[in-house]
Amino acid sequence: MNTFRTLVDKLDERLGDGLEHVLCAHHGRRLQRLGWGDVLEPGGAGDRFGGRAPVRAGNSMEVLVDGEEALPVIQAAIEGAKESVHIANWHASPDFRLVRTPGAATLRELLRATAERVPVRLLLWAGPPVPVFQPTRELVHAAHEAFARDSKVRCVLDSREHTMHCHHEKLVIVDGTTAFVGGMDFTALQGDRHDSVEHPPDRRLGWHDVVARLRGPVVADVAEHFRQRWTEVAEEDLPPVPVPERAGDTNVQLPRTVPDRTYAFAPRGEFTILDSYLRALRSARRLVYLENQFLWSPEIAEVLIDKLCDPPDPRFRVVLVLPRKPTNGADTTRGQLGRMLAADAADPTGERLLLAATISAHDGAESAPVYVHAKVGIVDDEWMTIGSANLNEHSLFNDTEVNVATDDRELIRATRLKLWAEHLQRPPADVDADPADVVDRIWRPTAEEQAGLEAHGQRRTHRLTLLPGVSRRAGRLQGPLRGLLVDG
Repeated sequence: MNTFRTLVDKLDERLGDGLEHVLCAHHGRRLQRLGWGDVLEPGGAGDRFGGRAPVRAGNSMEVLVDGEEALPVIQAAIEGAKESVHIANWHASPDFRLVRTPGAATLRELLRATAERVPVRLLLWAGPPVPVFQPTRELVHAAHEAFARDSKVRCVLDSREHTMHCHHEKLVIVDGTTAFVGGMDFTALQGDRHDSVEHPPDRRLGWHDVVARLRGPVVADVAEHFRQRWTEVAEEDLPPVPVPERAGDTNVQLPRTVPDRTYAFAPRGEFTILDSYLRALRSARRLVYLENQFLWSPEIAEVLIDKLCDPPDPRFRVVLVLPRKPTNGADTTRGQLGRMLAADAADPTGERLLLAATISAHDGAESAPVYVHAKVGIVDDEWMTIGSANLNEHSLFNDTEVNVATDDRELIRATRLKLWAEHLQRPPADVDADPADVVDRIWRPTAEEQAGLEAHGQRRTHRLTLLPGVSRRAGRLQGPLRGLLVDG
């Protein structure tokens, strides 16, 4: 039986490697044909921003972690609008409440009241043509009707997607001077967006997410992206937004994914999120920290595997925070992680460089899952991205996505310490040390201890644990097969 299992694993590995080669070659030909072929070339590692998307100086960028912090700030901005409110999202539920204070308005009521004062435009994905996943077109059309009924809100549905793909970005632009870019959907579909950094286990499914609030010149780029999509889909000409005045000292770039053959404003598409990630990861010397819903992109995985096989520094570390049970593609992510673990285990010194972890909610007596929906990438505390893009082929090639990227070292380090303090349940001072030391001294022992308790049927005492179900031979075939059938 063991011999048979070994043969099956070997066959799975060979077929997976072959299919992934085909998939990557297909992506390479596609990008080359569209004029984006240099994105996949390794020569751009020195410049993390690159020249494909402009970098704006003079911005303010605030990182809002989890819904309890982010959603009230977004609501306050909408309530204070003086000129306009523009929202683009994967889905928005009319009965969703951004705050949970007694008597709080629903999203429909909030936007309806705001539209009495200023124009409110809401751009939503129309849903999949075939009802195989949420939100169904029936649900979306019901939401559209509710937002528009007895209201001056202009709600438009965008059905210009590639088959099996969607419009996934999450944007709010207020008055052309403040913008929110991140992973937060205005809906209760799949989980509770109102979670806090404490992650209390009093809900069916907690929700970890991150949003960036922006002020300054980069807001014009966010507004222009919305204007481009709205003008084509709604057939309403919107004037370009004036560039806001300087609001701080932070450089911010707005990388996007816009699939080709979708919009007239980008007939050859835009793939600057892929470019941004690859440039940053190739340049990594000491730390790669990723929070993401999915991780099955072969292009991303190959860069990480190369780093693990040939570490740029003895203290180089890779920390991944992923959901225990993603909404889809769990085996696909674990297949890529299996390859990374195999590369990590090949280190002749026996040093472990990679940690794949997940989080849940615990208060000592009760526990509940927490869904990692954040899309955060940090490299060496010198580059950071936040947005809507997952590390899969959907987000990097075929869905509309918007991220922000910055090189503000003070902001990046503060954000990493804030996230690490949350996940490790420690004061920020406890995690304010050399990242390799914190990974080896706190991250790994905590995650391994909790995984051991779980393996022996004992109650866990901490929210952090190793990502379960990952082995060095985990579903190698499924990732590239999914990529060829769905994401190619």
